[in-house]
Amino acid sequence: SFPVENYKDLAAEGFLGLCIPEEFGGWGFSMFEYAMVGAEIGKYCGATALTFNMHNSSMAWSRFMFDMPNLTPQEKAAFAPLRERQFRRAIAEKAIYSQPISEGGQNWTSKPNQTQCRKVDGGWKINGFKKFASLAGYCDYYTIVCTEVFEGREPRHEDTMLFVVHKDAPGLSVKGDWDPLGMRGTNSRDLILKDVFVTELDLLMPRGIFGKTLPNWPHMMVTLSPTYMGIAQGAFDFMVDYLKGKVPGQPPIDRRMYATKRIAVGKMYARLANMRALWWQAFGESKGFPTKGEVLRMYAAQYNVMEGAAEMTSMAIRTCGGQSMLKSLPLERMYRDSRCGALMLPFTSEIMEDYLSVLALYEMDEIDSAPGDEGGARMSLWRGEHGAARSAR
Repeated sequence: SFPVENYKDLAAEGFLGLCIPEEFGGWGFSMFEYAMVGAEIGKYCGATALTFNMHNSSMAWSRFMFDMPNLTPQEKAAFAPLRERQFRRAIAEKAIYSQPISEGGQNWTSKPNQTQCRKVDGGWKINGFKKFASLAGYCDYYTIVCTEVFEGREPRHEDTMLFVVHKDAPGLSVKGDWDPLGMRGTNSRDLILKDVFVTELDLLMPRGIFGKTLPNWPHMMVTLSPTYMGIAQGAFDFMVDYLKGKVPGQPPIDRRMYATKRIAVGKMYARLANMRALWWQAFGESKGFPTKGEVLRMYAAQYNVMEGAAEMTSMAIRTCGGQSMLKSLPLERMYRDSRCGALMLPFTSEIMEDYLSVLALYEMDEIDSAPGDEGGARMSLWRGEHGAARSAR
C-alpha cells in the first residue's frame, strides 16, 4: 500500500520544502544534500524515497534552472512568479507533487513526448497518457511534461512544455492496476489526460526554458539513484544486524563465527564503499554546465548504483540464509525493489553503458555522427556547452 503515514511525517517535519529556497520557507538544500536525505529514506523504505524524489524533482527543477546563467533577464522575470506559486503551495498547503514522464513503449529520451498540448483561447488543452505515474491518486498536483504541437509542423523536443495540473482537474483520471515485482508502494498507475485545460499560470516554467537549461544541468536526471543507494546501504546494515543476532523480533542468534559469511561481508563492504565514494563525488560535483569528466563520473555513478543495489541485496539474502526470504523481514522487499532501478528511464543501465562509451571514445564534435542503434536514446546525452568541452578529467 502507499506509504501514507510516511508522507504525513515528511510533511509535518518540513521535508516537502527540502529543495525550496529559504526565502520561500524551504530549507534550500543543495543537490548533494538532497541526495543524502533521499538515500537515508531509501534505507528504510524504497517506495517512499522514490516517490519523494518525484516531488522534489519538480521543486529542484524550478529552483536550480532559475539560477542558470544562460537565462536572459526577461526569461527570469517570467520564470520568477511561476516558481514562487509552486513553492508557496508546497510550503503553505503541504502540497505533494508527482512528476510522471514515461509513456510506455515510447522512449522519451529519443523522441518528443506523445502527450501533447495545443493552444486554445485562454490557454492550452492537454491530451495524452502517462505510464508509471508514481503517487497516482495520492499527490495534489501532477507536473505534466508534454509537447506543444502546431499545425503543419512535426512535434519537436524544442517545444517541450511543463504544466502543473491539479489532481481534480476536469479531464484527468487515474486508471489501471499497479501490481509490479518491486516498488509496490509507489502506486504508479496510468494517468489519462483528455482535453485538460491549463493556463499560463499553470506553467512550471516559461516556454523554452526546459530545453535551454536541462541539457546543461544533467545531474538533474540522476535523482532516482539516491533511493537505490539507500537500498544498498539498508541491505548491508540489515545483514550485519542479522548476523549479529540483533534484528528486532528475531532470536538473538550469533552467526558471525562462520568464515564464509565473514568473507561475504568483507566483499560486500568493499563493493558498497566503492559505489558510495563515486556516488558522493558525482553529487558533490552537481551543477549547471559541468565538465566532461564530471558528466562521465555522474553516468558511472548512476550505472554503479543501479547495478550495485541489485547485487548487494542478492548477496545479502545469500549471506543471511533462508529466513531472509520471509516477507516478515525487510530484506525480501529490498531485493524486489532493487531489481527495478536499472530499467528506469531516462538513464537505464544499457543507456549508461552507451553514453559512457561514446563520451570516452569520441570527441564532442563527433558524437552526433557516432554509430548507434536505430531510434536510440542519444537525445538526452550531454554534449557540453556548445559541444566545446573535451577534457575527460
